[in-house]
Amino acid sequence: MTRDPRYDILFEPVRIGPVTAKNRFYQVPHCNGMGFNLPQSHNKMREVKAEGGWAVICTEECMIHPSSDYSPEPQARLWDGYDVKCLGLMTDAIHRYDALAGVELAHNGVGSQNLYTRLKPMGPSPQAGITGIPTQTRGMDKSDIKEFRRWHRNAALRAKEAESDIVYVYAGHDSTLLMHFLQKRRNHRTDEYGGSLENRVRLLREVIEDTKEAVGDRCAIAVRLAVDELLGDDGITSQGEGREIVEMLAELPDLWDVNVSDWSNDSVTSRFGEEGIQESHISFVKSVTTKPVVGVGWFTSPDTMVSQIKRGVLDMIGAARPSIADPFLPKKIEEGRADEIRECIGCNICVSGQHTFTPMRCTQNPSMGEEWRRGWHPENINPKGSDDSILIVGAGPAGLEAARGLGQRGYKVALAEATTVLGGRVTGESSLPGLAAWARVRDWRVGRLREMANVDIYMDSDLTPENVLDFGFDHVIIATGARWRKDGVGVNNTSAIAGSEGTNIFTPEDIIAGAKVSGPVVLFDDDNFYMGGVVAEKLRRDGHQVTLVTTGSCVSSWTENTLEQHRIQSQLMKLGVDVITHYKIKQVKKGEVDIVCDFTDQVRSLPAASVVMVTSRQPNNGLYLALAADPEKLAAAGIKSLQAIGDCDAPATIALAVYDGHRTAREIDSPPENPDLPFRREYIQLDSE
Repeated sequence: MTRDPRYDILFEPVRIGPVTAKNRFYQVPHCNGMGFNLPQSHNKMREVKAEGGWAVICTEECMIHPSSDYSPEPQARLWDGYDVKCLGLMTDAIHRYDALAGVELAHNGVGSQNLYTRLKPMGPSPQAGITGIPTQTRGMDKSDIKEFRRWHRNAALRAKEAESDIVYVYAGHDSTLLMHFLQKRRNHRTDEYGGSLENRVRLLREVIEDTKEAVGDRCAIAVRLAVDELLGDDGITSQGEGREIVEMLAELPDLWDVNVSDWSNDSVTSRFGEEGIQESHISFVKSVTTKPVVGVGWFTSPDTMVSQIKRGVLDMIGAARPSIADPFLPKKIEEGRADEIRECIGCNICVSGQHTFTPMRCTQNPSMGEEWRRGWHPENINPKGSDDSILIVGAGPAGLEAARGLGQRGYKVALAEATTVLGGRVTGESSLPGLAAWARVRDWRVGRLREMANVDIYMDSDLTPENVLDFGFDHVIIATGARWRKDGVGVNNTSAIAGSEGTNIFTPEDIIAGAKVSGPVVLFDDDNFYMGGVVAEKLRRDGHQVTLVTTGSCVSSWTENTLEQHRIQSQLMKLGVDVITHYKIKQVKKGEVDIVCDFTDQVRSLPAASVVMVTSRQPNNGLYLALAADPEKLAAAGIKSLQAIGDCDAPATIALAVYDGHRTAREIDSPPENPDLPFRREYIQLDSE
């Protein structure tokens, strides 16, 4: 296939100071949950993106000195020669594919945790830290500023030693020292580094100049700046000081990487934002500088990308999440395969890896984080190891991904779905407010399956154990999903709620299916992820009086890890949903429920014509259990293996269901050599005393 000429502009080279990017695709710095802890995993993840056609691939925040330690969150480091070697692994891998390697040098200032180093955090002025840790920040004196400049210069020299091509001066988001100097609310100094904007910009200017003098002969110098904090007059704005900062420094760096702050605004979920959402804040930058400009905006459509370039919004298309969902996005556009792009759904499950200190994962791309550990490639998979046939029962996210992977390997696959629609829970959940983009999980896989002559899809096929035994398949995979419980058993409430067997009890599946609900409605959330909040929103938008009762300290508490909790709770409260935290339902009675406080055991009554339970799910594993109960019948039917996958085995996130389907496709004929340790570990060399 040949590239669509409409997209030719995306493949023009871009000069960035002393280096040249081969096209306009730029993977901006992003966290990944690997960092200094797992350098091999980190390097391989970045290498795959270079292979996929990204012209620039950057690290995450790279700590320049132990006085800015982010442990236990795993970021990159450039403290000494060991870190140079780790970074060198990444730059070498990226250079194999003619791409440029960028390093985002960072000092977190007031945002430093220093739990590992135990050094005192420092910032422009003495003040409380912003990490929630009960430690205040020491105000920097002139000697501290001099030392900070030296640390940054030394880190830049280490980056150059590691063969980096682009070195960042980082003043983006709300967690960096250089941004803290720019902010009036954090910089209370009265010397030449505080007060007027020109004074507050002084340190940023000096560090840019230091970095250019140290490494600018070979490395491009990029500035990452949050031009709008979306705080109005309380912060930097694109109509005010954000614009003035760019104007002051317009020609000093070799590239401007501009965004909005903080991280939850920069990486807003699809539930609350749309493609190109940052344009109105960053579009002014190109009008005040001749240097190339890169920005992000959850870009997944090549048409949107071209529009940004042609309209003079950006010179380079920045991406973090879209590059995670599809590391081969540029190559697919270049090869005329844009319809094969595995589009990011904007769920931010990737972000949760950083917040839980674990390797990043992706709902759309199950190979993410497994490139080195398991040797998984996002595009390539080993050909089939036999001529065996495979039956997959259930076409939800796990079943679709298993069928896609096995079909790609060349196996003869039959996919049987009991209903008349594909997608399972994804189809239902994507109909809820704000979750339409989640249908991409289904659509991308169905699109690939439709291209495979070796995969047959059977709709409206509710199979019995006898059906499965009679079909004559060699392998059977059960992916029949799970269903929400009606009895209220969940994370904290471990016993069935009295009265939960009534006809006025509903589950999320009932609400999605259009069940007739009478108000007032009490929704009990003991799951504490997104479902309780989004179902409450739907019910309220449908006109019902809704009270959300949760065992959490806030609505949808686990969505703190996906950067959207505050938006979820704010939206529900604005819609008029009453929120009661730290309570659970004790009893459902006619027309009301009794709820009990987790702390005081105080019991309250709430009016409730209907009750919606969002607590936990039960696997739909009856078919699997019936088949597994008689191994002799399986053997007699010629079935070599039987397994349950995804929610049918253990209900979890959509990302984990997709992952389990993918793992099954890869391992059906080649299980791990060591089932007790099915992936490679990264070992460190133990120094002798």
